[in-house]
Amino acid sequence: MFEGQTKSKESYLRKQILEDQTYLSTDSVIQVNTQRLLNLPNIFSLDKVYQQDTLIFFIKEKKTLLPVMNFGGIKDNFWSQMGISDFNFRGMGQQVVTYYQYNDRRHTAELYYKIPQLKDPRWGLFTNYLHWESVEPLFFDEGPVSFNYTNNAAGASIIRNLDYQNSLDVGFVFFRESYSKTSEQVLSNPPGPNALIQNKYLVRAEFASNNLNYNNFYLSDYLWRINYQYVFNFSDQTNFHSVIFEGRYFYRLNQLVNFAVRGRFGISTNNNSPFAPFVVDSQVNIRGVGNRIDRGTAQLVINLEYRHTILDVEHWGSQFVIFADNGSWRNPGGELSDLIDQALWRQFIGLGLRIIYKRTYNAIIRLDYGIDIHNIDQRGFVIGGGQYF
Repeated sequence: MFEGQTKSKESYLRKQILEDQTYLSTDSVIQVNTQRLLNLPNIFSLDKVYQQDTLIFFIKEKKTLLPVMNFGGIKDNFWSQMGISDFNFRGMGQQVVTYYQYNDRRHTAELYYKIPQLKDPRWGLFTNYLHWESVEPLFFDEGPVSFNYTNNAAGASIIRNLDYQNSLDVGFVFFRESYSKTSEQVLSNPPGPNALIQNKYLVRAEFASNNLNYNNFYLSDYLWRINYQYVFNFSDQTNFHSVIFEGRYFYRLNQLVNFAVRGRFGISTNNNSPFAPFVVDSQVNIRGVGNRIDRGTAQLVINLEYRHTILDVEHWGSQFVIFADNGSWRNPGGELSDLIDQALWRQFIGLGLRIIYKRTYNAIIRLDYGIDIHNIDQRGFVIGGGQYF
């Protein structure tokens, strides 16, 4: 039984727990169920009480219906975001997010809706619409050329929950990309098209194994996923493939120390084109490196964090972070050996601070300062919402 919840429906909470299994002791079943409930984004804490041979979970919930008020930035690239989100929509763990984002005098908006579990918990659905605008540097032999980039996309996915940890997500997206050169350019006669419009569709499949366990803002165990994408371009009848593998591992050494590791390997069709899919960027993979300073057709990234808690009271927490971000990219048309070329390998170290409000899902302000260990003139602040990974 469940008591104390103000929004979550009991039918949703019951879907998360393991029924009594003959191969597990009663204590083991209770331990597994307790952790499964704590892993939900809407659960702050819970207590267990037996009453007349009935186990009752007394639940305190987190706020999940929230305004989206995020901001972030690095040198010459600051962004803000506002909207509304709910990670426990209808009290059934459904996710609804809509937001507007301002970035580099460009305007983005998105609406997405995810049902991780339908009435049959083995199945789920996801759908979204995205209007994305950004300023993108593309890299030609003559030098970088800035483009105003717009992407209008609508898609949907079917989720197959194989068990509590493992899932398969298969989806389809129609999208329209457009590029136009900006008025401000580094080169006096920049190469490339003045404008380009391309209609495409994308088929994707992702397998994920999520074994992470949460204890408020502390994490332990691991997550890994592999994502395959096929893109077909209607304009020139070409196609494109990419595969991305990402793994994360968290280890809680003691009451105050949490170690975190993220590894990411991606590879795509190796076209010798400035429109390469993988970017070198402070917001995405290497803190302090800058805003989209390079692109490639393969990537290898390793992020390491030492998180030390300096405050953990009833509603608030704070962590001091030491991090090391490392990565390399294959140049468009290049060789896989580019990934281990010392001249292309980027290594940044830095310090960070996290300010955490524990009663709200993912309410974390992140401040990081990274420095290139081979060139200390290459450095910068990175500000954002949520943990970096």
